Amino acid sequence: MKVSREVPVTAYRAGEGLLPAYQKLVREVVIPYQYRVLDDKEEGVEKSHALENLRLAARKNKGEELTEEFYGMVFQDSDVAKWLEAAAYTLGQCPDPELEREVDSVIELLGKAQQEDGYLNSYFTVKEPERKWTNLQEAHELYCAGHLMEAACAYYEATGKDSLLKIMQRNADCIYRQFTEKNTRGYSGHPEVELALLRLYRATGDQRYKDLCAHFLDARGQKPNYFVEERKSRGWSVWDNANASLDTDYTQSTLPVREQKDAVGHAVRAVYLYTAMADLAAENGDDSLKDACRALWESITQRRMYVTGGIGSTVLGEAFTVDYDLPNATVYAETCASIGLIFFARQMLQMEAKGEYADVMERALYNTVLAGMQLDGRRFFYVNPLEVVPGISGKATTQLHDLPQRPPWYACACCPPNVARLLSSIGSYAYGEGDNTLFVHLYLGGTVESSLGYSLECRTEYPRQGEAEFIFHGEKETTLAFHIPVWSQNTTLTLNGEALDLASCLRDGYAYVTGSFKEGDKICVSLDMTPYKVYASSKVPADTGCVAVQRGPVVYCAEGADNEGDVLSLSLKADGSITEKEYDPQLLGGVVPLTAEGWKVRPTQKLYSCQRPQREPVEIKLVPYYTWGNRGENQMRVWLPES
Repeated sequence: MKVSREVPVTAYRAGEGLLPAYQKLVREVVIPYQYRVLDDKEEGVEKSHALENLRLAARKNKGEELTEEFYGMVFQDSDVAKWLEAAAYTLGQCPDPELEREVDSVIELLGKAQQEDGYLNSYFTVKEPERKWTNLQEAHELYCAGHLMEAACAYYEATGKDSLLKIMQRNADCIYRQFTEKNTRGYSGHPEVELALLRLYRATGDQRYKDLCAHFLDARGQKPNYFVEERKSRGWSVWDNANASLDTDYTQSTLPVREQKDAVGHAVRAVYLYTAMADLAAENGDDSLKDACRALWESITQRRMYVTGGIGSTVLGEAFTVDYDLPNATVYAETCASIGLIFFARQMLQMEAKGEYADVMERALYNTVLAGMQLDGRRFFYVNPLEVVPGISGKATTQLHDLPQRPPWYACACCPPNVARLLSSIGSYAYGEGDNTLFVHLYLGGTVESSLGYSLECRTEYPRQGEAEFIFHGEKETTLAFHIPVWSQNTTLTLNGEALDLASCLRDGYAYVTGSFKEGDKICVSLDMTPYKVYASSKVPADTGCVAVQRGPVVYCAEGADNEGDVLSLSLKADGSITEKEYDPQLLGGVVPLTAEGWKVRPTQKLYSCQRPQREPVEIKLVPYYTWGNRGENQMRVWLPES
């Protein structure tokens, strides 16, 4: 029922360019660094204890008396799971015996931490053994299981080894028994297991896992609300007073999933849920579920998404609020939420090949997700503001969460390994396969081996440049479908040097090129990378009278380091030009900087004055948003006044 499916991670081999460089960084720096953090062997970072928690669970399963306690969040196991998944993707593309040994040692530990009935969770094994499955709303048992299932599928697909897959099949069977025989109304407070069950179904062919996913989705939001009833009876809480009121929007459980139209609640939970909904809808041809997914997609991307692809505008619940409430300085925009939005976009693309989904995928990837990690791969943002003023950001009560610098780790460290697993698997987001059609959703250098009987090599420096050359390897009558981003106003397409009529082959944001291709055929896509201004809807109060600047999919910002330390006094000239400078390999890892004609207000000492501020013309320097914060604390702004 799907129009396309992602290619396996192992089908892509990285070439040159920005994203392949990030994959190399993840492989050489991020994965080793995060392993040391998870094993409490990295100096000067927030304690993790994640691997030690599993060791404690293994010791307890052997009957040992523990003197050490569980440490960390209730979902600490998921940090290990996401690291495993990232490592698996890396191994699938670049074999590394040492990394494989580390992964196998962690898998062995997970096997020892698993109980006889298949149950696997270090928090409940070590700390709350009598309270399993009694707090689905808060305790993340199903969430952690889901991430471990994803890691198991990834490692099996990458290496052919099934040790973790067998562990997680036993765990999935335990969950299946619990929720089809003992507690048929329960479901996860933090969606994740749903999408993971579909991956496990495809990896094993076991129909029960797909059925359990459908069961969880159908149970959510039914009356009486499960979480409300659970809270009345359980008598304990992970986070707060057990009798506190419950916002069912937070867990996307106010309504059944097919009746949900507005994106609400915790943003990461929401998009993980919507990912599973879209996946199952396309898999089963479920029209009512498809309609719900389309409505939720529109709610996010047309009314509740930042220009950077960030979602979730408030720290209160890390959540969506209401339409057009998109503040720039107090924003939340969790890195994980934008990663989840990319998951959702990929499933929507598999449901229907429309360029708008790839457009959003790019927006989230090249802006919020890349901004979530320092250029050296050792520091990370949880929250991604669009305006930063040191001394206020991270200091004022309303902005304690909006930090001006990336920390090396977090007590709640969901984002760092999430960035690693997405970037290490980006090839499977770049391409999709349909009936004799290879879809190119993202432009990144490298070669993809298609199951259709050929390979396609891409040579590009995108998004630094707009040209992408594709070289066909093999002989095949087939269709190649290239995503043409909505922002590209002047796109050209050639086959072996001959111009193709783009208008005749363009459909829903994709250029379909059909032919009998032979070895060495070249298809060139040239996208218009002219910088342009972006204006928000007049319904967005925070952006009234302001403008953002974008080049290709990359949003730019003004940073104090380039503008004499002060961006708050800057405004863009309404009729001023924006100039693209030469690519600078020494600046921020290699970027194309921009300059814009603007104004600078002269500073005054008074808080308020009846005198019009004096201003002078100035050249405003702009750099890609994803690079901000790499040169020490300084001011930063995406939306600049226009005058």
